[in-house]
Amino acid sequence: MFTKVFILGGLACATTAGASTPGAWKDYDQRLTKACIAASGLKDAKPVGGPIQYDDRVPVTALVLAGRYPQKHMNNRPGRELCVWDRKAQKAYVSEADQLLPK
Repeated sequence: MFTKVFILGGLACATTAGASTPGAWKDYDQRLTKACIAASGLKDAKPVGGPIQYDDRVPVTALVLAGRYPQKHMNNRPGRELCVWDRKAQKAYVSEADQLLPK
């Protein structure tokens, strides 16, 4: 299992308190998705479902990504990753989540 950390220096992140309008939530979701895809190790990574928002006691948002492993030995197999966006630190943490794939 692997873990990656990706920091987007110029990415401003809306918090739950600041993202109250539908337009602000849409913008936040787009930035979150972009950060998670950039942190992903999967080829053609795309979100599966929508973001999972936690309240301010646990200031993170989770997003499941699906794509294909780019490594030659993985033979382009499908894979899943869980991305957790730390709203305070503005960092995306990605970890393998293949157990979410149907067998």
